[in-house]
Amino acid sequence: METTLKLLGFGAEGWGDEIASGVLVTVSLALATLPLGLAVGFLIALAKQSQERSLRLAANIYTTIFRGLPELLTLFLVFYGVQLGLQRIVTLFNPSATIEINAFVAGMVALGVVFSSYASEVFLSAFRAIPRGQYEGGYAIGLSTWQTMRLVVLPQLVRIALPGLSNLWLILLKDTALVSVIGLSDIIRQSGIAARVTKEAFLFFGVACLLYLFLAIISSIAFGVIERWAGRTEPAR
Repeated sequence: METTLKLLGFGAEGWGDEIASGVLVTVSLALATLPLGLAVGFLIALAKQSQERSLRLAANIYTTIFRGLPELLTLFLVFYGVQLGLQRIVTLFNPSATIEINAFVAGMVALGVVFSSYASEVFLSAFRAIPRGQYEGGYAIGLSTWQTMRLVVLPQLVRIALPGLSNLWLILLKDTALVSVIGLSDIIRQSGIAARVTKEAFLFFGVACLLYLFLAIISSIAFGVIERWAGRTEPAR
């Protein structure tokens, strides 16, 4: 027991500092990816509802690709593929120049496009659950298209989409573990380093399990509070 506490402690002899920094990286990556995924997913959902056939086609191709590819492969394509493509473009103008993509940014973009492809389906289902009469009612009282979307549709959309988005957030939180393969020092990478150095794999990967479960529980509580708040703000029918 004393040895375990020593290994998990903070300071020169413990790995608590490293594990804590891994938690910070994991949470920061998930929080940075969330708004990107939500914004792109919402735009994709709008494109799928567009009257323009080319927009619908492009949106369907986007979601088909990123829902079909494994998340790890998408991460490799962004981190290595985009970096290689940019390098070749840059060398056309400056042969001695080098391009490096930050692992955090690569992880955020890769996880963001995957998250957005699933979020678009959640938003699309929420759009379809809102009766067409809500739009027509907004137009009837003189609201513009943007005002109708902001004042009438969006509040209902958020309430309907929240349960699905909360599930996607938990998936995103777990998928951040993939960034350890491109060198980002998240919970998994820091736990793996500690396990190799100390030969205490069960201890440190067990701690990683508990940390992910703790983050999931906190997230579930937070989304529960948001859903109750959104429910209280719903006007009486």
